[in-house]
Amino acid sequence: MFEKRLVKAAFALSLLLGIVSCNIISQTLGADGLLAEAKTSKKVSAEELLRKDITEYAKEFVGTKYRSAGKTPSSGFDCSGFVGYVMKEYDINMAGSSASQEKQGSKITKKEAQPGDLVFFRRSKGGRVFHVAIVLDNNNGDLTIIHSASRGVVIDRIQDSSYWRSKVMTLRNVVSGS
Repeated sequence: MFEKRLVKAAFALSLLLGIVSCNIISQTLGADGLLAEAKTSKKVSAEELLRKDITEYAKEFVGTKYRSAGKTPSSGFDCSGFVGYVMKEYDINMAGSSASQEKQGSKITKKEAQPGDLVFFRRSKGGRVFHVAIVLDNNNGDLTIIHSASRGVVIDRIQDSSYWRSKVMTLRNVVSGS
């Protein structure tokens, strides 16, 4: 009698383990049968990692002083010098001026902007580009940027600034395909 109960218990346990292991396997094996991340974890592309690295690196310079035509943290940055210095760290070569930088990469909309993309500013619609910034975050077109302005390298939310909000003109993706 005891042996029958033991056999039934062992059978029930092995059945339960089989069901659990099948469930685990189905969650960890990809379509190709190789182990993959669990369905609940987010897969991150190489480009997303690059964009995150660019923005994290840019944040290291918050507080660096502004200097007209400045290209290094030791001397200070102007806007295009800051962008060029950050992007060079990731082998993305940028032109020397914000007006020239606006011709690089591909044009994107505000809604398409991702961390690492560039925002260009003009005082009027037909005017020349006078400033550039790096996108840190995009909340449905509400952009947070990092840039070197008269206050030095700072982080600003464009919607909070009547000055910058009215001057956003173009956005460029210089990260994809670089």
